[in-house]
Parts: sequence; structure tokens; C-alpha cells
Amino acid sequence: MKLKREAKTLKAKSIASLKRGLEAFNNHDDDGRPETVLLMLQHASEMLAKALLVQKGQDVFDKEKGTSIGIEKALNIAQSKAWMSAAQAGAIRVINAMRDQAQHWMIVVPEDALYINARALITVLDEILSEHFQDTLADNLPVRVLPLSTQALPDFLMLVNREYAQIRELLAPGRRARDEARGRITALLAMEAHVSEEVAVSKRDLDRIEEAIRNNTPLEQVFPRLMTLATNVKGEGPTIRVRITRAAEAPPVRFVSGDDPEGAAAIREVDLQKKYHWSPSALAEKLRLTINKTKAVRDFLHIDEDPANVMVFEFGSQKHPRYSDNALRALREAITPKFGRGSMACTPTGSR
Repeated sequence: MKLKREAKTLKAKSIASLKRGLEAFNNHDDDGRPETVLLMLQHASEMLAKALLVQKGQDVFDKEKGTSIGIEKALNIAQSKAWMSAAQAGAIRVINAMRDQAQHWMIVVPEDALYINARALITVLDEILSEHFQDTLADNLPVRVLPLSTQALPDFLMLVNREYAQIRELLAPGRRARDEARGRITALLAMEAHVSEEVAVSKRDLDRIEEAIRNNTPLEQVFPRLMTLATNVKGEGPTIRVRITRAAEAPPVRFVSGDDPEGAAAIREVDLQKKYHWSPSALAEKLRLTINKTKAVRDFLHIDEDPANVMVFEFGSQKHPRYSDNALRALREAITPKFGRGSMACTPTGSR
């Protein structure tokens, strides 16, 4: 298969990083090993994703910034073009989320969790090479590679249950192991990328989940997304293929509102930002009112007093209110003329 020049270069860089990642994974020195594995595997994933886009004739540069797009944008494009499945993109997103935490803060990834997610990623990279480049990992790795593990491949839900129990023990009074517990919580949050296209691990998410675990909240309420997953393993030895898939009998995921105290542990900051996505100026623009007139309507309807309508996000010392679609509907109904009985909706003076 004839590759475009840049696609060929990116593919070569991907395989080179994958080799370094596998080398780090099998290293007998544990110091910095998980971080090195995640950094190398993430780079291998990003390079191969971009090689795929370039080979398909897709532009990989941001037109405004002039810089190459990030891995998340590359995955979204590949999925939208049906060049990559949601499950394949999910395996890459998990490694990317773990790498992000390892590089910018801290994460604790248990050995079997590192293995199962790394092995799932290798399966995906091999599939992409086969489907789009007429190549395989076997053609790029030396024949002397010997698969060796001192642990059996874990079942995904068993892994999650064990980690949850471990975190509870670490958070027990007197243990003084809070950093490790939060590092393990971070790893579980990152693994939600198998079923979610957007996974952001924030301090507020960690605080919320830590509190829920300290209060003995059941696992299925804290990590409902993880409870829908299972391990799909085929083959043996060098030919083993690992996929993280939807469980055949997965429990339903209950979606909760931002002001539901029972579901607080399950709400991620990224979910809240999706729900409360209207800024005051965007809300005014949508309603075709000025910002001051929109505030007058909000005050008239007591919109800002209802947590179902508004949430204030804090970024450092700054506070930014964001409004939900529920708030938009209420405001729109209040300013829309109602005909049929000779009456008009109550509208503050001066608004349209």
C-alpha cells in the first residue's frame, strides 16, 4: 500500500513510541514505569490517529492557530468519518486521560489496570494498522518478543470492585493514604473514557467522589458508567486480543440532575458543564435581548434562585454563572406573546 509521505512518517513515529512503551512496560525497574508507559502509548496513539487522517486526505491543522489538532479532535474526526469505532476511540481516550493525569498531576494505576488498558490499546492499534494501512504490529516487532505475565488477565468488573474496596481502605481513619486513594480514583475516572467521549478529571470530581466513598456510597452509584463494561478476550499468548465492551447485562445508567443530592457522587464536572452551558451573554443573544434586559427577566422570574437553572463554576478566583436549557425555556416562555385569549405574557418594561 502506497502511503502519503506525512502519513508514513507519522506511522513510523507511532510504532517507534509503541516499541518504547512496550519496552518500558516489561522493564524490571518500577520507578517511573507507569508514567513512561502511558506517555509512550499515548504518543503512539496520537501519531497513528493523525497518520490515519492524513492518509485519508483529512487536514490535521487548526486553520486559526496554524498548529496541529489535538488527539481528542483527531478521534472525533475519525469517528465521524467512520474510520474508527466508538470502542476503538474509547480505548485510546482512556490511555490519553491517564497520561494527562500522570503528566500534569498524579495518578495511581494498579498493575492489572495498566495491563488490561494497555493490551486493549494494542488491540486497537493493530486493528487500525490492518484496516487502513494493510500492516500489522506483528510485522513491526521482533520475533524474539516473549509474552510473560505473573498475573492472570483480570475481569474488568472484578478489577473495578477490587479497586473500590482498596480506595475505601486507604481512606479509612488513621491510614494517612489519601494521596494514593485519590490517585486510584483518578485511574477509575479515566477508564470512563471507554463509554464517554468527554472525560475530564477535575479536583471537584475527586472531592465529590472521595466524600461519597467515605460515606459508604455503593460503587454502582459512584461509577455507574464503569458498571456497564466487561472484558472481551479472544486468542491466547501472542495472538491475544483484548477489548473493553458493553456488558451483556449491564445495569441501566441513571441520569441525575445537578441538584439531586442522591446522585451527587455520579455527576462529573464535564456533565455539569454540558447541562449548564449558557453564559449570561450567550443567553441574552439567544433570547435576542440585551444582557441587562435578560437579567431583568431572570430577576423577575427568580431564575437564579433555582439550582436547576443555574450553576456557578469557579476557576481560580473567578466565578462564572452558567445557565441550563431549563432556564432558557422559562425565559423564552416569559417573553413570548401568547395569543388566543387576548392576553400577552408578562414582559418587563423595555424588553422586546
